[in-house]
Amino acid sequence: MPSDGSAWNARRWWRSAGFAWAGVRHAYRTQANFRIECWVAALALGAALALRAPLAPVALACALVLSLELVNTALEATVDLVSPDRHPLAKVAKDAAAAAVLIASAGALLVAAGTLLPALLRALKFS
Repeated sequence: MPSDGSAWNARRWWRSAGFAWAGVRHAYRTQANFRIECWVAALALGAALALRAPLAPVALACALVLSLELVNTALEATVDLVSPDRHPLAKVAKDAAAAAVLIASAGALLVAAGTLLPALLRALKFS
């Protein structure tokens, strides 16, 4: 799409957002891990709201994991496109992208432990 020179063009923004949502829909339809992570994120955000725990760290941790899973999906598709045959470097690229998601997920668990667990213990103490 040719640029009209303005980054704030509404039509351009909606078109770009449509492409982005197409990527999210594709990942949700085709990637089991992304579906699981979406539901875990919804549960974590729901728990934060229900427990009146700080929402920002939970939301940021969820966004990080989901974003990295989308990047992992894009990288895997790109590697499969340029290297349809098995290649040691293709494996390295895919494994490293998966490791990024794993590390972010571990960090998200630490955020949950530090944010949701104290709120849950407070809620149980007063019930």
